[in-house]
Amino acid sequence: MASISGTVVDQQGAVAVGAKVQLTRAGETQGPQVQSGDDGQFAFSNVASGAFQLTITATGFETKTVNGTLTAGQVYIVPEIVLNVAATTTDVKVSLTPEEAAEVEVKEQEKQRVLGFIPNFYATYVPDAAPLPPRLKFQLAWKSVTDPISIVGVGMLAGIYQASDQLNGYGQGAEGYGKRFGAIYGDVFIGTFIDSAILPTLLHQDPRYFYRGPNSEGSRFMYAIGNAVICKGDNKKYQPNYSAILGSFITGAIAQTYYPGSDRGTGLYFQTALIRIAEGSVAGIFQEYVVPRLTPRLKKHPPQQQP
Repeated sequence: MASISGTVVDQQGAVAVGAKVQLTRAGETQGPQVQSGDDGQFAFSNVASGAFQLTITATGFETKTVNGTLTAGQVYIVPEIVLNVAATTTDVKVSLTPEEAAEVEVKEQEKQRVLGFIPNFYATYVPDAAPLPPRLKFQLAWKSVTDPISIVGVGMLAGIYQASDQLNGYGQGAEGYGKRFGAIYGDVFIGTFIDSAILPTLLHQDPRYFYRGPNSEGSRFMYAIGNAVICKGDNKKYQPNYSAILGSFITGAIAQTYYPGSDRGTGLYFQTALIRIAEGSVAGIFQEYVVPRLTPRLKKHPPQQQP
């Protein structure tokens, strides 16, 4: 089964609340109907594959129709539907390429913030999300490392490191804090680009966490833990997460060049890399069980199925 979702707005770009959206199939005159919500969004789930038509009506606006064809398991995200104040009916033919679908999905991801302000760009709640082309992998990495909240988080962690005298080779005072900030931000910047953009592009892997949901088949807990070592490839099949594993060791090796001499060494290098991998498992548990509850205005989608 497939799903269809989208947003209805007026000519000024304001969301259209209460617009009626009816789904019909070939040979049908009546079908299921929903209304756009307070955010202008609507959705149909468990839709059979094949040709379909959406008919959108609202008081004071022209009727608009959207036509398309669904394949089994496909997630259709309809481009923004604009209702015009006019007497004629406009037909919109919907045919998104995989890259266009990925663009729409990434725009939605870039709005995801835990508690309304903490960035959560690397989680997707679309079960059959389109693979990310290289451009979007690098776009997500750049947006993540330059987000003001990410930088503030680095500043807070640098303060914690200074207070506990971690990376003590940097010393104390403003100079010590600045060096700690630079080292931690270097870890974040380099690590994000290596294991979420460069390696996923070279190895054709998806750096995102695919939310499974409470109604999914199989063990959500084992799936969440395995996030550190298992990922989806661009072919949509699950495979070893070479990007995250190799990225942890590569990032650790690069960090050895700017960490204080007292914090370098083979033992510490392997310990740091393994901790980074373990953090992926912890992050998976939070993504699966905690983050969706703390993310306002998160779009709901059908659950992800066990691979």
